[in-house]
Amino acid sequence: MLMLAVERIRQAMPGSKIIIALHSAYFDMWHELAAAHPDFDSSGITLTKGGATRWESVHHALKVVTDDVTTVMVHDAARPLVDAAVTDRLLEAVSRGARGAVPVVPVSDSLRIAGNGGSRAIDRSAFRAVQTPQAFPRAIIEQAYRQPYRDTFTDDASVVEALYPDSIAMVEGSVNTIKLTHPADLAAIRYILANEH
Repeated sequence: MLMLAVERIRQAMPGSKIIIALHSAYFDMWHELAAAHPDFDSSGITLTKGGATRWESVHHALKVVTDDVTTVMVHDAARPLVDAAVTDRLLEAVSRGARGAVPVVPVSDSLRIAGNGGSRAIDRSAFRAVQTPQAFPRAIIEQAYRQPYRDTFTDDASVVEALYPDSIAMVEGSVNTIKLTHPADLAAIRYILANEH
């Protein structure tokens, strides 16, 4: 999945510099996998130590971003089907001055909020499901990650938003940007891959 995500990022944004935050115990496994797949281009990828939380992993990765980078995208390998149209929309939002941009899709399920021993329906039209990659001007995300960790930091946009409320632009995401969480998600990813083009 990680290799597929890397390939899709390279297709969507040729020339991108890729940093992988990975538990140090898996560095050798990564090199072995890359060597076992000679058709996979592992050049130009920087490995850095992952952390116990997403925040910590991104914090480590930001330390090895090179000086020439102006825009940072953070992505989850659990969403391997990166969409070039989505990355274009994210980069455009940042270039227009957004302090951060996230891809979103409408919520299709009915929603209820639980409380006081019961629940009530809420209007789903006001809600969006957030995906990755998420894009930020480098200076903004570096500034945001100098904050101490909080439990409310669920993604990178929430870290930036803690400094700059209401500053995150939403762009159209893709229903194919599936997050691998359940076995059925893997089947869906395989189906999409088999039916592309």
